[in-house]
Amino acid sequence: MGELAQYNMHEAKSQLSRIVERVEHGETVVISRAGKPVAKVVPLTEVRRRTGRGSLAGRVSYAHDWDSAEVNEEIAADFGLLS
Repeated sequence: MGELAQYNMHEAKSQLSRIVERVEHGETVVISRAGKPVAKVVPLTEVRRRTGRGSLAGRVSYAHDWDSAEVNEEIAADFGLLS
C-alpha cells in the first residue's frame, strides 16, 4: 500500500471538496495539525438494508424436513455437540 495523502488543517478546510473527491475514488486521506496526524478520512462501505419484514418472502426455499429431529442431530454432530 502506498503512502496516504496528507493535508494540514488549513489545507483540509480550503480543499474539502478535493479531499472528498479523492475519498470517493477509494483513497484514504490523513489530516494533520502541527504535523501530527489527528484524523483519517476513509470511504464509507455501502450497507444494504432490507426493506422490512417479509422482504424475502417467495425468494427463499428450504427442504420440507429442514427442522426435523434427524437434520438437527446431523447438524449437532457436525459441530461436535452430541453428548
